[in-house]
Amino acid sequence: MYKIRNATTEDISLIRELTFQVWPQTYAAILSKEQITYMLEMMYSEASLIRQMEDGCRFIIASENEEPVGFASFQQTEPGVFKLHKIYVLTSQQGKGTGKFIIDHIINEIKSQNAKALQLQVNRYNKAIDFYLKSGFRIVKEIDLEIGEGYFMNDYVMERNF
Repeated sequence: MYKIRNATTEDISLIRELTFQVWPQTYAAILSKEQITYMLEMMYSEASLIRQMEDGCRFIIASENEEPVGFASFQQTEPGVFKLHKIYVLTSQQGKGTGKFIIDHIINEIKSQNAKALQLQVNRYNKAIDFYLKSGFRIVKEIDLEIGEGYFMNDYVMERNF
């Protein structure tokens, strides 16, 4: 049985632990080891996660039988539009419905706040694209964002409307 709870700054070490279990496997075939290291520090350092929370990013932790198995973060970016910034599920949980459970939870939460759409960015070579398509998202555009140190995020912007 899955449960979701809101995360606080006290959960940052858990979020980092889950990230370091999922990220390297997710991106090893897509990004260089150096870019992975750079992005992990940029987006998942303790200071960065605190800043994201202070800036209004809501983090949630998903557990199965009291064991943390994934997390997500999202926030409203404009009236009626929310952005799913992060969703990561342990490799051992992938394909079991955990990601769908998290997405459904977020959609129910944001619909109660009059959301009309949920957007996300995903690397154009990430296998998760199929998951998002099956979850009702569609590709709305391609973007190439410079993130520093000569690195880029080559992503699709995907959107699910309600």
